[in-house]
Amino acid sequence: MRQTILDLEESKIREVANAGMGRSDVLAFWFGESDEVTPEFIREAAIASLRAGETFYAHNLGLPELREAIAAYASRLHGSVGAERIAVTSGGVNALMLACQAVVDAGDEVVAVTPVWPNLPAQALIMGAKLKRVSLTPKQGAWMLDLQQLLDAITPATRLLIVNAPNNPTGWTLSRDEQQAILEHCRRTGTWILADEVYERLYYEPTPKGCAPSFLDVARPDDRLIVAHSFSKSFLMTGWRLGWLVMPPAMTQPMGKLIEYNTSCASVFTQRAAVEAIRRTDEVTPRVVAHLKTCRDTLVPLLQAIPRVELTPAKGGMYAFFKLDGFGDSLALAKRLVAEAGLGLAPGNAFAPEAQGWLRWCFASKDLGRLRQGVDRLGTWLSR
Repeated sequence: MRQTILDLEESKIREVANAGMGRSDVLAFWFGESDEVTPEFIREAAIASLRAGETFYAHNLGLPELREAIAAYASRLHGSVGAERIAVTSGGVNALMLACQAVVDAGDEVVAVTPVWPNLPAQALIMGAKLKRVSLTPKQGAWMLDLQQLLDAITPATRLLIVNAPNNPTGWTLSRDEQQAILEHCRRTGTWILADEVYERLYYEPTPKGCAPSFLDVARPDDRLIVAHSFSKSFLMTGWRLGWLVMPPAMTQPMGKLIEYNTSCASVFTQRAAVEAIRRTDEVTPRVVAHLKTCRDTLVPLLQAIPRVELTPAKGGMYAFFKLDGFGDSLALAKRLVAEAGLGLAPGNAFAPEAQGWLRWCFASKDLGRLRQGVDRLGTWLSR
């Protein structure tokens, strides 16, 4: 096996979860998913597809009707986006990996804004890239970008910039002015941008269209921009493993070849479910976002009331990312919380070395009482 693969770090989130899975006394908030099941009408669309015998291969790029539906959905949020720019993928993580495979060669320089979900920088490393991290900086619990530091890090030698906003785990979000500045700089350097925007609808600031700023708002169709999305978060479809890419039109046909050599295609019945999810998105996403905001606004003040917690409410995403004063090793801390408090959180250093001492709490819970009970367990454990 390639040494690069052997050298990859195992997921610290999984390491914590593995220590607590199977224990009924553990309140688990470690994974980035809601505990609410996919709406019934989406599930029924998949069942109808299976009953109709749609168990065969589909087009590499996805069902034409789903690509059209995604294009219309994206256009409603960000202006005209044609179906010829859309590829359906077997999950958001597959979308991101395909994007890396499409533009990154071994030895290329890749810049990533961190802290970030560990799969993103790992994908660049899998391709043999030289990774350069540009860290957000915490200020009173809120993580902020030094824009000039990022621009200085992106040079003509930089093949790809990876940026996730709204960000997992910090909730940090790019402004439209920052996106414009980054895009113009990358045009000058010839750098591709891979924008992970899977949390764009999970955004709690007032906006005309109910989503976070997107690079699609400021880019031209032929810009070196790839935007990755997923049905997982705002459609409650994490286990369905379905995502999509928006890319320059000239890139779509070659991306179909790449999909063929990775997964061939997404399954038809999941795509039928996705068509229904997008068709009835106004019945799903606004309710999901409103509930997640209630979850955030329930959890954050309770955590802030604990003297040793440093935390600012996230503008987007589904996480409270907080520092627990007096604890250095996030992984050891998270394991102790599982073993001694029955509380399952993700360790900050899973997302970047600079997030050592921080913890991520996924607040996407149907039951607000679970969030309150979790805070009680944390407070009791700290008092001991």
